[in-house]
Parts: sequence; C-alpha cells; structure tokens
Amino acid sequence: MSSESTQQSGYDPLSIDGEGVAQKAKDPKKTLKKLIVYLSPHKHALIASLSLAMLSTVFSVLGPRILGQVTTALVDGMLAFWFGTGLLTNFPYMMMLTGWLITLYIISALCNLAQEIIMARLSAKVTYKLRTEISEKMHRLPINYYDTRPHGEILSRVTNDVDVLSQTLNENLTRLVTSVTTLVGVLVMMISISILMTAAALLVIPPSMMIMMVVLKKSHVYFSNQQETLGKLSGIVEETYSGHSIVRAYNGETDAEERFDAANKKLRVYSWKAQFMTSIVEPIFTFVGNLGYVLVCVLGGYLAVRRAITIGDIQAFIQYIQLFTQPLGEMGAASNMMQGTIAAAERVFEFLEEDEEEKDAEQSAGKEHYEGTVSFQNVRFGYNPDKIVLNNFSADITAGQTVAIVGPTGAGKTTVVKLLMRFYELNGGKIFIDGIDSTSFSRGDLRDIFGMVLQDTWLYNATIMENIRYGSPNATDEEVIAAAKTAHCHSFIRALPGGYNMILNEDAANISQGQKQLFTIARVILKNPAILILDEATSSIDTRTEILIQKAMKNIMKGRTSFVIAHRLSTIRDADLILVMKEGDIIEQGNHGQLLEAGGFYADLYNSQFSEGVVTEETVT
Repeated sequence: MSSESTQQSGYDPLSIDGEGVAQKAKDPKKTLKKLIVYLSPHKHALIASLSLAMLSTVFSVLGPRILGQVTTALVDGMLAFWFGTGLLTNFPYMMMLTGWLITLYIISALCNLAQEIIMARLSAKVTYKLRTEISEKMHRLPINYYDTRPHGEILSRVTNDVDVLSQTLNENLTRLVTSVTTLVGVLVMMISISILMTAAALLVIPPSMMIMMVVLKKSHVYFSNQQETLGKLSGIVEETYSGHSIVRAYNGETDAEERFDAANKKLRVYSWKAQFMTSIVEPIFTFVGNLGYVLVCVLGGYLAVRRAITIGDIQAFIQYIQLFTQPLGEMGAASNMMQGTIAAAERVFEFLEEDEEEKDAEQSAGKEHYEGTVSFQNVRFGYNPDKIVLNNFSADITAGQTVAIVGPTGAGKTTVVKLLMRFYELNGGKIFIDGIDSTSFSRGDLRDIFGMVLQDTWLYNATIMENIRYGSPNATDEEVIAAAKTAHCHSFIRALPGGYNMILNEDAANISQGQKQLFTIARVILKNPAILILDEATSSIDTRTEILIQKAMKNIMKGRTSFVIAHRLSTIRDADLILVMKEGDIIEQGNHGQLLEAGGFYADLYNSQFSEGVVTEETVT
C-alpha cells in the first residue's frame, strides 16, 4: 500500500487500559435486546427446546418426592413387621411407585436429549447466519475501514466472538432456563412437604443473591475486556505472521515478542479474573447452601420426632435442598458466561452496524463498449476531511492515451487511481468515464471497465490457473495460457511442479515476488479491460524481464487508455501525457520531450534519477 493511502488510525494494540483497570461494555441491555431480536426467526425452535428443557427438569424434580414415598412405605412396613402389626412391605404399592419413578426419569432423559439436538441445530444455524452476514458485510464496508484497523481484529470477530455466541446458545442458555425451572419446581415441591422447613431453607437466598450481584457486576467487566483483548492479540499475531520476513530482516523478533507478551499478559489477567469470578460462584453457593442444609436437617429431625413429617418426606426434602442450592450456583455461573456472550455479541453487532459504502445508483449507466475517455473535473479528496490529499485535480484524457502520473512520494498518485475505481468517494468535483459521471455506474460495472496491476500483488490459495483466471471466470484454459505467454510467464510455469495446476500456498510464499507480479500481469491481460491501471507494475521484476514485459504491455496498451504510475521515469518516456503531481496538485503536464524542454520540476526529477545511475532499456540492450 502506498504511503499516501495509509492513514493513522490511532489504534494501539495494547491500549485497553493502563494497568489492568477494567472497562465496562458500552450498552449491555441494548446488546441483549439485539440478540433476542436476532433469535426471533428461530423462536419456534427456541421455544420448543426450552420447553423440553423445562419438561425434563419438571420430571426429574418429581423423582425425589416419589422416592420419598417409596422410603416411607418401606419404613412403615418395617415398623409394622417389627411390632407384629402387618407385612414387612407392601410390594405392589412399592413396585407401582418404582415404575412411575423409572418412567419419569426415562421421559426426563428423552426430553433432555431432544432439547439438546434442537439447540445444537439452532446454534449451528445462527452461527452460520452470523458468519455469512459478517462475510457479506466485509464486502460492503469502505476500503477506509480496512486501512484503519488491523486485520486480526476483524478476524477475531468472525471467529472468537461468534464462537462464544454459539457456545452460549448451545449450552448456557439452556442451562440458565433449566436452573430457573429447577429452582421453581423444587420450591413448589418443598412447600408441598413443609412450609416451615421451606422457610428455613429460604434463609440462604438473600446472601446468595448478594453474592451473585457482586460477582455479575465484576465478571461482566472482565469478560468484556477479555474479548476485546483477544481481538487485539489476534491482530498482533496476524500482523507479525504476515510480515515475518521483514521482522527477521530488521531483527525485530525481540520487539515483536515484547508486544505479544504485553498483550498476552493483559489477556491472561482478564481471563484469570473472568474465570475466577465464574469459578467462585458455585463453591460459595454450595457453602451457603450447606448452612441451610444443616438448619433443615435439625428442624426436620425435630418435626420427625413430633411425627409432624414422615421419614420419606424428610429424605425427599433433603434431596430438594441439595437440588435447591445447585441451580443457584449454576445460575450464577451461567449468568457469568452470559456476560462474556454479551461482550462478544456487542463486538459482532458493532461490526455489522459499521457505516457501509454509499449505495450504488439504482440503475447503472453502464454500456457494452467504452472508448476510454476520462475527465477529472476539480476533484477534491482527503482520507480525513481535515487533511486533503488532492486539492483541485483536473485533467482530460482522450481515448487510447497512455497517461503517466509521476511525482514524489505522498503527492497523491495512487490516490488518483483509487478514486477512478471508486474505492473512496470524492469530497468534491466529478470524474467522468466516456462522459458519464462515475457515480452513475454501479461499482461492479465501473470496476469491470478497468484492469489493475498494483505494486502489492495479491494471489490466493488456489492453482496458478485459477489465480490467472480470477476476474475472468469464463475464460478457457487456452485463453489463460495465451495470456501467460504474453506476460512471459508460461515457460517458468511449465517448469514448476504441477505446472498450471500447482497450488499456491497462503500468501503465495512458494513462488518469488517477481513471479507473483507476472501472474497479476497475466490476469489483467486475460481480462482485456477498456482502461488499464499500472501502479509500479514491474517493480519486483529483474531488469531484462521488465523490458520484455514492457514490450508486451505496449502491445496491450495500443488503442487502450492506460494510467501508469511510475517512480522510475525512464519507463514512461513514451507516454502520450505525463501529469506531474506535487502535494495534491498537477504542477506540470505534457509529453516527455516537452517537460524536459520546459526545465521544470519533471526535468529535475528525471535528471536526478539518471545522475544516480538508474538502469534504462538502452543500458541493458
């Protein structure tokens, strides 16, 4: 990316806080509402899953009461047998209760299995939809969004944050509903056994709720910062990995490790605090519950002595006490996990709500054939409104002209061609293609007019054939090979393992930079566009190959409007029109001979390059 197109974003990968001071999410309630609305298309599956979870819980809650009745029948039989007043056991009655108990547990297990299957499918659908929307959103965002944010940060929202949402839907939401249902069901069963013992058991709720509120308040902050830090750490890793050769070339390993360690330590602190707050909930609730358990046991023993309650009911009540404290702990843990979910959802929704590119014209002004005339009229542009790059750019290019744009670094050369492609919108002025305002085209139709070879090459993980065909999906293999021959890369492609079917790895690291550039040139040759844009297209190729490519490009450029950005002025001497830029303005224009004769800024640039021994075509041939 050229220096004039990169802007300072103010992004600091370690800028979460000074020394681990926690930051709160912006609006948790609003995010939760958005999440609920987002789930509304799946409300029937969600209701079915949660209903099955509730049924499963209700059936399992009934179990201790029936088991208590079995115990009571057994104890009564033993007492009757001991005192000689009856049989040892009432087997038919006990078998009936046991059958009901087994049936309830089987139904509970089946309901639980069904709800897990439904929830897993729902979670997969929602996750798929989220990732699809994020992917589609990425194509609607302006280029400036990517210029001002680390790629790893965006990647983290697609992977880490969506995974957290998926996990919550699949596990924690059902867990939370199950806990609430268990709590209500157990409370009803406890009241049905003894109001007095229930009142004693409820004494544990106030301290439990106080603990939960404190933990939730703290954990939400830590989960939010954990997700944010994880995104920034991903940005550092992606940045370091993609530039690993530069890092090593400049002995930057130590600095890279320090940046990673600093972010990793913050992530460790936030993760530890978040997990600690989650892990202490259940033990504390268990401890508080055990206090209530002791109180109920003492009171139950007293009531049993007074024959105010049966032995089986005491057993059932004790089981219910254990069940009563368990959902309190699970609700606390699930609520803590929901904090992480809200933090992740907030980041995802922030991304989905980012400002998009301005909408295309409803009906594109595109046509079948283009002459290639281009007119810049008083174009004004700045990446930031307060820092204008192009002040008042005006130029008229006739069809078939080769236009070279030259000037020092930061003059706005690359910015001009990016505006041609509508990568950015103008702050003022107009650009016309064949007399049609560029904003009247859809972006897709407009970009189909151009073929672009940039200084920074881009190839993806696919075969060489597919990479050259990119942008011309209907091209035949023969057409691809013909384009490769014109770009002078056919011979070395045949020498590669697999030839045209060789798969380029990530970042195309298994071929040289010069070969990458030749493939991108073959790609634009195959596209056969109306207007060419060449931004230092031969900068990574050796001098002899460069001369061959220049000859091939001259053939392609015949009768075709071409914009050439070049730092080596020897490569654009045959241009029909040379625009000399400085600080966002055209200060000179004309052909090579006219500009040299004028003895101005261009002449100074040209002569200074030759005095430094720049290699030209004549010195090679």
